[in-house]
Amino acid sequence: MLHIVQLYGLNGATTVTRNLQRLAKFVADSNGAFTEAQVRWWVHKGTDNGLNDSGAVIRVGRCVYLDVDAFDRWLTSQTTKAAA
Repeated sequence: MLHIVQLYGLNGATTVTRNLQRLAKFVADSNGAFTEAQVRWWVHKGTDNGLNDSGAVIRVGRCVYLDVDAFDRWLTSQTTKAAA
């Protein structure tokens, strides 16, 4: 699902396009690469593992969305750290 977000700052509106998905949809689209429990654990521990700082987790009320592109960058950074 593609979401378009408008941000308003001092210089007017800026349009940002982000690929946001609910956790269940993200897991379903991963073709078995991730389990929902695994992704929920990463989100739950997001402060410790850097996922929150990556901008991949968006919370709106009780709904949790993942920015798929930011999550991919975060995951790549994790595998790079493990390989080093």
